[in-house]
Amino acid sequence: MRSRPYTTDTLPDVYAKQLELLRAMPPMQRMERAAALSGQVKQMSFDAIRRHHPDWDDETVRLKFIEVTYGRALADDVRRHLGERSGERDA
Repeated sequence: MRSRPYTTDTLPDVYAKQLELLRAMPPMQRMERAAALSGQVKQMSFDAIRRHHPDWDDETVRLKFIEVTYGRALADDVRRHLGERSGERDA
């Protein structure tokens, strides 16, 4: 079974080498690599949101990320939860 490249700007021999190196990694190292890449993508998403809305605070950026990634319903639930938590602190 031949896998298709995840990107179109990588030469086939380079892609093959990347796969070879990835497959040679121990499972824990592959998991660490995946987690690091996931974190980088998340940070790039936050940065993009901030570029479009430089006046937003961190919480608003995080909520927009949740909305874009997981949907408005979850973002609204998180907003509601944060509002309730905020009200508990004020009491």
